[in-house]
Amino acid sequence: MKNQQFGKLTRRDFMNISGRFGLTSTLLAASGLGAALTTSSLARAAEQEEKKRSQTTPKHTLRFGASGFNERNLDLQKSGQLFFARDLEARTNGAIRVEFMGSNEVCNQLDCVSKTQQGIVDMFSASTQNSAGGAPYYNVLDFAYMFPSTASMFHFFYDPRSEKLLREPLRQRHNIQFLFTHCDLRGLMMGLKWKDKPLVTKLEDIQGTKNRVTGTQMGRIAMQQLNLNPVPVAWEETLDGLRQGLLDGAETWMAAVAYAGMAPVVSQAVDLQFFAGTEHTAMSLPVFDKLGSDLQDQVMESAYTAQIFTQGMNEAGRTQIVGAAETPIPGTVFAKNNVRVAPLSDEVRQQAAEMCAPEFNPKPWEQWRERLNGWAGGIDVYQEIHGIAREIPKDMAAVNVKPNRWWRG
Repeated sequence: MKNQQFGKLTRRDFMNISGRFGLTSTLLAASGLGAALTTSSLARAAEQEEKKRSQTTPKHTLRFGASGFNERNLDLQKSGQLFFARDLEARTNGAIRVEFMGSNEVCNQLDCVSKTQQGIVDMFSASTQNSAGGAPYYNVLDFAYMFPSTASMFHFFYDPRSEKLLREPLRQRHNIQFLFTHCDLRGLMMGLKWKDKPLVTKLEDIQGTKNRVTGTQMGRIAMQQLNLNPVPVAWEETLDGLRQGLLDGAETWMAAVAYAGMAPVVSQAVDLQFFAGTEHTAMSLPVFDKLGSDLQDQVMESAYTAQIFTQGMNEAGRTQIVGAAETPIPGTVFAKNNVRVAPLSDEVRQQAAEMCAPEFNPKPWEQWRERLNGWAGGIDVYQEIHGIAREIPKDMAAVNVKPNRWWRG
């Protein structure tokens, strides 16, 4: 960790500055500097940030458990956490102060949701797939091939019907107020064992392989139906498994490969797009309820603004920073690490859908589908979300989805 770099300064420099001016002020300052990030520029910006934030005595200080996120990896995956924190503080004129605790300091991908429910933190960021272990209703997003594109995902999250189908059950069952999310689709990231193998072009190339799965129960069903042998492996062991060939691959999305430091041990990114990848931010419902209506409105406006931020910025970052394209742009993470993207044809994805999606193969999903329908008050949640996701053209660019304040109906 001593040699980890934050732009042009070392981790030790970064920690020294955050020790003087506070971690959150330093992170917020760093997120605004970009290429100008140096030790001296960060120290000046952090001092100014802390002075500005200290001018007002906050009515509420919210502890934000941001799993493994920090300024460095939020430059790789634009999922909006620091943007949201900055916007919320500014929008409320300091009435809400956010203490950002990332880098797995207080919680990780698998337990941030439970630590929010326990009151250890007030809000959190993690993938909904990893959060599903502690709050099972999150599984509703993970039916195989329910979303045909990232545009269809944004369309759903902006839609007022997402209240009844997603957000209200999360409030009722898990005391979670869902705020905003980045949107991507998951594929199979193959380890170094696949470095010298031909580029994957068909399902048969990867069937029978052994692959790490995240916390989602639904993702495991999809992988089992595709004969991808899902294995729950601790994150700390995943990189070694991919490096040594103990694992063939891991299911995740391409930007996650970049921000999580996986690129050096990934040789092929197979763009299967077989279920959602949603790095979301949410907060404790009891904490949200205590804010009062005026500040609640400001939280939702900041969430809406952060949703728009992720819609544009992450889409651009996937190609321009990560290199998630058949021919990665020189200088991107994938280009630097020789990660080959296997784009797959529509016909191959259709074959996969017919093997694993509830639309074509309903039986493996019946138990979970019935459970989720019951939690949502008897709605056929898969059918409803599946329909909403297909209200826009499949080839619509994600940045062309019209933003909408979903909570206003």
